[in-house]
Amino acid sequence: MAQDDKLTRYRESIDNIDAALVFMLAERFKITQAVGEYKATTKLPPADPGREERQIERLRQLAKDANLDPDFTEKFLRFIIDEVIRHHERIRDGAG
Repeated sequence: MAQDDKLTRYRESIDNIDAALVFMLAERFKITQAVGEYKATTKLPPADPGREERQIERLRQLAKDANLDPDFTEKFLRFIIDEVIRHHERIRDGAG
């Protein structure tokens, strides 16, 4: 097999994984949108630092188990959490 064919197969796999990640993130944000609406109607704060801390620790452990850099995983999750909080604040403020 030519080296370019091998590279093409690797890249196709990466493209499939990227597509799956996008759809998984979309699904996650659909759920967090519903959480934000629930929090707004029940007057709960947009952020839940205790939950965030538990999630970060849980995902750091999952990363270790998967031989993935836990620091990278935490940064990635923190980015997502910050975006979710921003969405929850917009919903709370009536702009969501």
